[in-house]
Amino acid sequence: MAAPQRLFDIRRVIGGLFLVYGLILMVTGLFDSAQEIQKAEGIRINLWTGIAMLVVGGAFLLWERLRPSDAPSPSDEEE
Repeated sequence: MAAPQRLFDIRRVIGGLFLVYGLILMVTGLFDSAQEIQKAEGIRINLWTGIAMLVVGGAFLLWERLRPSDAPSPSDEEE
């Protein structure tokens, strides 16, 4: 279980949001109609943007995992 001080690390929140939105865009991109693809000049923009967002979200979560933030010292909380 995550320590309380790491529970609300902003990298986890941002990474999670990128993963969720990236997954939504990727699924949307997989089922784009021919008209939507033509509208984007032949590029499956939803698919590629979703994949990019998944990579960025994964990088944020990996960064949070590899370089955890230090817990504040008790003297910092008193001041």
